[in-house]
Amino acid sequence: MPSDDGGSERTTREELAARRGLGDPVYAPAEDSGLLATAAERRAHGVALEVGTGSGWVAERTAALEDVSRVIGSDVNPHACRRARERGLEAVRTDLLDAFRDGAFDTVLFNPPYLPTDPDAEWDDWQEAALSGGESGRELIEPFLDDVARVLAPSGTVLLLVSSLAGFADVVAYAVERGFDAETVLEESFPYETLSVLALEER
Repeated sequence: MPSDDGGSERTTREELAARRGLGDPVYAPAEDSGLLATAAERRAHGVALEVGTGSGWVAERTAALEDVSRVIGSDVNPHACRRARERGLEAVRTDLLDAFRDGAFDTVLFNPPYLPTDPDAEWDDWQEAALSGGESGRELIEPFLDDVARVLAPSGTVLLLVSSLAGFADVVAYAVERGFDAETVLEESFPYETLSVLALEER
């Protein structure tokens, strides 16, 4: 993966963004979505929340699982909420976990925006909201990890998609500092990144 050449980093970011459908205000399912849906098949249970549900593709598949009793999708993007509702899903427009009560969910899924983004190169639209993880790639991951334990029921599980672009070891370390045990459920490598799904459970 290019790391020292600033121009190469920008090209990588632009190519990744282009593969994720810049022309649509709603994030289209991609490799990361498929990995998270597979992790849900293995670990999701009870009442589930998908944060940043986008089109609702992952939430719809999670809702079909035998061990899942109810699924809610949330997104800050009103177009995404509308698209998820068109799939027959419950969808709440909110920032991360703000709208939800303590102990509400047995499973929380999140495929966060994680592309490291130079503040001077942001494009300021709904696709940016779905893709940009700020300069570190962890601008939304860290506040999510700060709050997610609050909404988890006892023995709840968080399924978090992590890209190597956002610093896998940094995300794991942050989660552990917040009181979680972290287990890699799935991992897959692509030309520009390695994607992993972490299962997080409170210690």
